[in-house]
Amino acid sequence: MSRLAWQRWAVGGAALIAIGMALVDLQETGRGIRTETTSADGTPMTVYRPLTGGPGPAVLIAHGFAGSQQLMQPFAVTLARQGYTAVTFDFAGHGRNPNPLTGSITREDGATRTLVNETARVAALAKALGDGRLALLGHSMATDIIVRHAQRDPAVAATVAVSMFSPAVTATTPRNLLVIVGAWEGGLKAEALRVTGLVSAAVVPVPGVTYGDIAAGGARRVAISPHTEHISVLYSATSLREALAWLDMTFGRPPATAPDLDGRGPAILLLLAGVVLLAWPLAALLPVVAAPPAGAGLGWQRIWLPILAPAIVTPLVLRLAPTNFLPVIVGDYLAMHFAVYGLTTALATAVVRSDHSLSRPALPVRRLAIAAGAAIAFGFIAIVWPIDSYVTSFVPHASRLVLFLAMLAGTLCFFLSDEWLTRGVGAARGAYAASKLAFLASLGLAVALDFQRLFFLLIIIPVIVVYFAVYGLFSAWAYRATGHPFVGGSANAVAFAWAIAVTFPFLAR
Repeated sequence: MSRLAWQRWAVGGAALIAIGMALVDLQETGRGIRTETTSADGTPMTVYRPLTGGPGPAVLIAHGFAGSQQLMQPFAVTLARQGYTAVTFDFAGHGRNPNPLTGSITREDGATRTLVNETARVAALAKALGDGRLALLGHSMATDIIVRHAQRDPAVAATVAVSMFSPAVTATTPRNLLVIVGAWEGGLKAEALRVTGLVSAAVVPVPGVTYGDIAAGGARRVAISPHTEHISVLYSATSLREALAWLDMTFGRPPATAPDLDGRGPAILLLLAGVVLLAWPLAALLPVVAAPPAGAGLGWQRIWLPILAPAIVTPLVLRLAPTNFLPVIVGDYLAMHFAVYGLTTALATAVVRSDHSLSRPALPVRRLAIAAGAAIAFGFIAIVWPIDSYVTSFVPHASRLVLFLAMLAGTLCFFLSDEWLTRGVGAARGAYAASKLAFLASLGLAVALDFQRLFFLLIIIPVIVVYFAVYGLFSAWAYRATGHPFVGGSANAVAFAWAIAVTFPFLAR
């Protein structure tokens, strides 16, 4: 057995051990609590309670844009272990909620009002499930929603806003406001300190200091979770500990000296790292499709045009073209961006190829189909299942399948043309990364040209970066094994189309 084969066996074994250890740890997240599912007028809800004891104060927990109730489980589990009745739910248009989001997303009397009204219905049920007392906790987009509900519902004793931005906050409302923000969320840290300083012109707020009287409902505090950004702040022990302590003070409960916090964050990272590592030895099992390897094979002297032209042309063309045809926020624009970008890439590649030979000799279609099918299946088994089980809703409602097909038409254009452009004998080193940076720049240009309609794209760009990095590894390993760009390109196209179709808010048209 060659040295490379031994390395693959070693990496594969380490990956399986990591996955096994992570799954054992994740199974422990249900320890000490019991859960049940219910609904409020079609809104899916999950109730978390301690195994023993009567009902405690109810805490309604709301997720952010493109999230779901699974994403908020660290808070729900932590609070339930400490005696609270924690309730999570899926907003309209999100997760497994079958109801689309109604109203304009840019108007306070549109989608915002819809979500506030939905929160009121769920909060009423959550309060009845507990001991009659109620607090709210929300992340990102949901912070504005829970602030608005707390302002009109005097039963809300405290509001915990994670990664908050809400223009509705005043000097006196909502009652007992705790703002938790990640240390790497620069702008949101400034906003957290600003709203805390509203309590008094004499106050220069400092993180970690409580201002005002919590018994009278006028307390405010900013907590900074170290080494976290917009998503990891949800898994931070600091975030969980601060939220628990704030609620304990609000409800006059004795502080927990050693709270049993939900610690799934490291296990999720270990699981996903194991999955990514496992892809390398498994890719070697794919059949050889093309020898010599297929692809444009362009060096830096010729590849710059196919990389830069689509990044400039696509946002300019789509600025004038209608892109409002799918019932999902900015999903229709993304589908068109992928499609136009991919077609422009293919055209520019054909122009710079001096031999104009984009076609290849006859391929072993059966082996190509097997390789592509295996790569796609790995993504579903190794990525979709763990994310849906332990991170956020990643299996679509039936109504979203048409969105997946529409997105797939666009992502196939992009990833197949991009894979062909950046692969091949003599291909420029680093071309794959350069093409992805150009794509991200084109999205930035698109937002700049139409900020009001496309500003939601800014929220998802960090997720796209992670996907490009992970699936870039997958496609590189698949290409080395098979010699053909179609394998990695088709798998990436399916993965991106699926992620967008199942997570982006579903709208009523």
